[in-house]
Amino acid sequence: MASEPFDEALSRTTLFGALLAARNKAGGKMGVLEDQDRKVLSYDDVIRAAFALGNKIKTFTKPRERVGVLLPSSAGASVTFFALHAAGRVPAMLNFTAGAMNLKAALKVAGVRTILTSGKFLEQGDLEPLAAELAEVANVVRLESVRESIGMVDRVRALLDSLNTKKSYAPPSADDEAAILFTSGSFGAPRGVVLSHANLIANVEQIAQHIEFDPNWVFFNPLPVFHCFGLTGGMLLPMLRGHKAFQYPSPLHFKIIPELVRETKASVLLATDTFAYQFARASRDGELKGLAFIVCGAEKVREETREIYQRRFDVPLIEGYGATEAAPVISVNQPTDNHHGTVGRILPGIEVKLETVPGIEEGQKLLVRGPNVMKGYLEAPDRIEPPAGGWHDTGDVVTLDNEGFITIKGRVKRFAKIGGEMVSLAAVESYATAVWPEYRHAVVALPCPRKGERLVLVSEQPAVDVGALRSWAQRNGAPEIAIPKAIVAVKEIPVLGTGKTDYVAVSRIAETAEQEAA
Repeated sequence: MASEPFDEALSRTTLFGALLAARNKAGGKMGVLEDQDRKVLSYDDVIRAAFALGNKIKTFTKPRERVGVLLPSSAGASVTFFALHAAGRVPAMLNFTAGAMNLKAALKVAGVRTILTSGKFLEQGDLEPLAAELAEVANVVRLESVRESIGMVDRVRALLDSLNTKKSYAPPSADDEAAILFTSGSFGAPRGVVLSHANLIANVEQIAQHIEFDPNWVFFNPLPVFHCFGLTGGMLLPMLRGHKAFQYPSPLHFKIIPELVRETKASVLLATDTFAYQFARASRDGELKGLAFIVCGAEKVREETREIYQRRFDVPLIEGYGATEAAPVISVNQPTDNHHGTVGRILPGIEVKLETVPGIEEGQKLLVRGPNVMKGYLEAPDRIEPPAGGWHDTGDVVTLDNEGFITIKGRVKRFAKIGGEMVSLAAVESYATAVWPEYRHAVVALPCPRKGERLVLVSEQPAVDVGALRSWAQRNGAPEIAIPKAIVAVKEIPVLGTGKTDYVAVSRIAETAEQEAA
């Protein structure tokens, strides 16, 4: 099944080439980038800075080398990303919340020998110990020292480069590597994903074809740019389409972000359900009312989150769905056609294939193919494994209605087999949310010698009671087999830097509680 047609010729350029084209269209003086330092950078500013930094990066890296980027969402991260492209290098976006072990594995598989970071960021984030560990396997370069070495001659050269890009910038092929990202690791070790220029630009253009953009929209991005949602939706989409993008370094600053949303006159806020709910709770009335809408991805949007935004701010939540391997957006609702509970329709140019999963009665596994689907997974620094036949297996079980709207039922690996029957862990989590909507919950399956697997509910509800959950299930027709027999109360459900539930950590919590109870 195919979605609306998409003109792939739109993606036959490079990211830096697309930035130059956006400048030509919008005008070099247009303010396009801002962060918490509150200095607005124009297209001309960004391009000059990219050339100045890129020319310095050339002195300690090799052409087409993959260079690690260990930075929060900020103007500096955006300039560094484009500086690497201006220099003909490939950014490898590193998740600074992933821990030294995962990051070292990422550096090894991607062949990264140099990491660009910020001394100020390392100090404020208490990440100096992490940087010291990474320095054992790579050259950790603090950008402050690089910028200090940029003199007047370098600035003049950068100005000339920005004015004569045909001479100063040698574009690679649109099919060449444009970024290395790593999957979130919600269920295991992260995997390296290679995205081309064409992949990322295609996704930007697909979104723009799917949603009619107001030229005056301002984007507010508190999501990390090491995550594809933050990179494509929060940085590339606005900057390459002529919109101002405000970058904020952490989605955890719940009290600060609503105030900044109002001050920056933001129109579009990117978030996950977890973060959006906390923004609303911390917001003073009026601070979020100027938003046109909020785009939520990475996790299911709860009705409690929709309700608080509708009641307090009259702001709709637009839920979407994606995968790093798809650059990342696969489907998204539209402001004018927003079906709650679904993740919208498939973007233009994406083919869909549904496969039956044995034991799962409602829904089928989703596979996608299109111009935004990755070059492949990194198996080694010099080996990329492309998706078979161009099809990416999302691992998600979905239903598709007659109007083309997709509903996510869960991941294949998030189904437990109990007594021979398949049970959706996502559905069980929704039962707990229905009983205790003000708290967050996570369900995992542990081995059971008698029934194969058994369910454990990990909940932020301090007085959680399996009896209340069982009573709700009986009243609402939920199967008894889907009610967890064990419940673990925690102060906080662990989440990844992307805002997704960290199910690896949740499983460890459940296993530890079981061992202590034995």
